Amino acid sequence: MSIAKNAVTTINIRPEVSMLSVLKHLNYKAWFAVAELVDNSIQSYLANLDAFRAVEGPDFKLRVRIRLDPELSMIEITDNAAGIALADFARAFRPAEIPLDRTGLSEFGMGMKAAACWFSDQWCVRTKALGESVERTVRFDISAILSNRTETLGVDERPADPTEHYTIITLERLGAKFPQARTQKKLKDHLSSIYRVFLRRGDIELLWDRDTEPLHFPEVAILNSPPAATPDSPALEWRKAIDVDFSERRRIHGFAALRAEGSTTHAGFSLFRRNRLIVGSDDETFRPLEIFGNANSYRFQRLFGELHVEGFDVSHTKDGFKWDEHEQEVLDKLRSAVEDEPMNLLKQAEQYRARPTKAALMPVAQKATVSVAAALEHTAGSVLSTEPTPLELEQVVLPTQQTLDIALVSQRSVEILVDGNRWVINLRMTLDPEVTEWLRFSDQTTSELFEELEEHRLTVDISLAHPFVEHFIGADNDNTELMLRFATAIAVALTRTQQGGTPTAVPLHWINRLLRESLAGNIQ
Repeated sequence: MSIAKNAVTTINIRPEVSMLSVLKHLNYKAWFAVAELVDNSIQSYLANLDAFRAVEGPDFKLRVRIRLDPELSMIEITDNAAGIALADFARAFRPAEIPLDRTGLSEFGMGMKAAACWFSDQWCVRTKALGESVERTVRFDISAILSNRTETLGVDERPADPTEHYTIITLERLGAKFPQARTQKKLKDHLSSIYRVFLRRGDIELLWDRDTEPLHFPEVAILNSPPAATPDSPALEWRKAIDVDFSERRRIHGFAALRAEGSTTHAGFSLFRRNRLIVGSDDETFRPLEIFGNANSYRFQRLFGELHVEGFDVSHTKDGFKWDEHEQEVLDKLRSAVEDEPMNLLKQAEQYRARPTKAALMPVAQKATVSVAAALEHTAGSVLSTEPTPLELEQVVLPTQQTLDIALVSQRSVEILVDGNRWVINLRMTLDPEVTEWLRFSDQTTSELFEELEEHRLTVDISLAHPFVEHFIGADNDNTELMLRFATAIAVALTRTQQGGTPTAVPLHWINRLLRESLAGNIQ
């Protein structure tokens, strides 16, 4: 088989070749760099669908395989797309050569060059265009190109079957940029997230290394429950369509929903352009504060969605949108759409509380039961057998003059009515190491209107420096509110009990001792 008469032996890579030296410094992540190469494969497939069906039949699928060779420190991306045609060859390898058709996934003329140069100084492309009888190979050595001021690169050609079609991109000598095990897992997860729309359609397959099954995107289960405000109402699927128009043919549409199971890492919006994800892949979702609130909010953990963005430009690395002066308008309109009745997703997310399943709760409950039983067995007998001394009792029921003598990290007062009597409850939290008890409180009672009404001034102190708090407060201090609620309930209940003539100092002393001594032996 002879080589086509329109052979190409060299390609010109001037005048922008100096750009190649700075591409390795782009702010890429490995999955977005690989995605640039996958984009070219998908665009080639989409642009040549009719030709594929004529040659391969109606069941033809695009297959892209990403193969890793740790011994050679190499990544190889192979596809069965249409290849790089002779007419496009020179443009395809010249930096910043914008394609004639910018409506698809290849629009800046930099994707392949930028991604390849980011990974390595040495890479090559071997391609066979559908309908042509030549396979062509181009090799890049960026260091040699720059040092020799090379303006043209040689093209190796060999005869090939006109019905064959493929491109193989080989990234060589990656060194530190060769993905290790953890990065490989993230690469698979992010790529399946980025191309989920194409994968769902089933006509495109992404294959990882030697895996026989293609990548797939794990779909998120959607919350199905009655509205939290009316729990006796019929259950709803908490998913709604989103369609927001902006000026100058800008539009955002898709869906927003609530996760059946909350997630601190995978809730959030994923933003697409031309069916390819731009922002929000895998665990790097789009969660603006104006919509999702703080990281400890329930909506931050449950709200998610897929939104297709039209009319807004993207960054040249295709990992962000250019909102420009429209950013606040976008956030405001998206929040309004998510909150609109009759399905207010933010309200439901904040008010809904999932009841743990028996299967999920049983191992936790069993572990807790074993731990607390062991703590009681180890410490409770000795603690409850020892009568507290008068000095120890003074430590838990605060004299009036002690209520202001500690350094506080937080304080707030609240007024309530109990049997028609006013209670002023002052909640205080301290890190003062001199406060050795987890919980202390004082109750100052005054009588008014000829002793017909009483006023209680209850001060509740909780020590965040107590061993019980330090052990159970959580890595991010998540259980601080739980500690305060628990302590306040004990103090208020004991105060109420004291009104019936039962002294409160003794049970409170035992509570503090039990909590401290149960940790003394490092019982888990």
